Amino acid sequence: DIQYAIKGGVIKMNIDTDTQWAFWDGIRAYEAKNRPYLQGQIGNPDGDDKPNKKYYDPRIALRSGEEFMRDRLVKAMDDLLCVDVL
Repeated sequence: DIQYAIKGGVIKMNIDTDTQWAFWDGIRAYEAKNRPYLQGQIGNPDGDDKPNKKYYDPRIALRSGEEFMRDRLVKAMDDLLCVDVL
């Protein structure tokens, strides 16, 4: 329990694995949500001649990873009682 450890004097917590997983989970969620649009450059559920560039641009999937990691960091800061302390 994180709160118990903090009360006991722990002042450091390694969240690297959690943030890496959150980043990966964001990319995975993006792919699952947009799978029909990621099967080719042209053609998707909206039409056989519709382009998919805005879906397969890697910056978009990476952005999803960043957003998931951001949310995990906010949770970690809340767990570590670091929100609104300054």
